[in-house]
Amino acid sequence: MTGTPSAGTAVVTGAASGIGAAAAAELKRRGWSVAGLDLRPAPECDYTAQVDVGDPDAVAAAVAQVQERLGPVDCAVSVAGYYEMLPVSDITEQQWTRMLRVHVGGLVNLSRAVLTGMLERGTGSIVAVASELAVGGGSEDAHYAAAKGAILGVVRSLSAEVAGRGVRVNAVAPGPTDTPLLAADSPWRAPDYLRTLPLGRLVSAEEVALCIAFLADEATFCVGEVLNPNAGAVI
Repeated sequence: MTGTPSAGTAVVTGAASGIGAAAAAELKRRGWSVAGLDLRPAPECDYTAQVDVGDPDAVAAAVAQVQERLGPVDCAVSVAGYYEMLPVSDITEQQWTRMLRVHVGGLVNLSRAVLTGMLERGTGSIVAVASELAVGGGSEDAHYAAAKGAILGVVRSLSAEVAGRGVRVNAVAPGPTDTPLLAADSPWRAPDYLRTLPLGRLVSAEEVALCIAFLADEATFCVGEVLNPNAGAVI
């Protein structure tokens, strides 16, 4: 299935690159008007706002601008984030706080900004991007895995809270993905790691975007679900 074109408006955080850019492009292909929220411009979107997703007031103001320009938000996709590897003993308080602020705070701030309108209209979809590491963990990934694990907790709890009022909340938890977020010398790109994957390769941002768009556009039967495009790393 390719999805039914929609006249609705979608907001994608992290839309300037990687999975966020791919998700924005796929939603546009399916007929959505797409607004991109990012620290950098997202030129492929119909509207873009440079926003720190960890700032609740800034996100609320940006979503208000989106609704003024493009109409009510029917879909919100929380992708914005970053990745770093550090031994747990080396992670500073600032690094712990920033990781949680961007990943979990970004999802919560976006959700709060769009939910009032969605609940009033009795329809809407929120999709969060978590990670395979939220389930399996990883060496030197404690603060990243903790943040992504918290995203799954928010998704499952929020879905239970709002599903009865017409709003679906789901998540995609990809494995290492072939985007600029992974450095050329990342251990996730090493041939020894790739040989452990049943598919023998990383998934692409476009493949993750298909999962996001499916949950946003087609999967009206999915509530609190987590899709795992990870090339078979976690089965």
